[in-house]
Amino acid sequence: QVQLVESGGGLAQPGGSLRLSCAASGSSLGTYALAWFRQASGKEREFVGSVRWSAGNPYYADSVKGRFSISRDRANSAIYLQMNTLRVEDTAVYYCAAGRPIQSTMATAGAYYYWGQGTAVTVSS
Repeated sequence: QVQLVESGGGLAQPGGSLRLSCAASGSSLGTYALAWFRQASGKEREFVGSVRWSAGNPYYADSVKGRFSISRDRANSAIYLQMNTLRVEDTAVYYCAAGRPIQSTMATAGAYYYWGQGTAVTVSS
């Protein structure tokens, strides 16, 4: 069982930055991959990026590559999503998720079975 709590959402201007946090707790956390997904109003949930808790580099969706970055904080059992150069189209509810995907399913929502409650991000001038 894994519990996930997101924080850090809010309002940002286009071109601005925000950092989201996902606090994770539970057993065998090291065996999971943690991911960020987002869902804009009226749209399907979309993969943002993911990283295996134990090792390896993060993996990003093309839409955020070069602008967003994921980092692990094992001491505090958290991952972060640093979002730079924000665009209006980044507006969405952002969710943290945990699962044990194989490499080919790292970007698939169905591969993750624990989800946080989400944190809203609005990018607007």
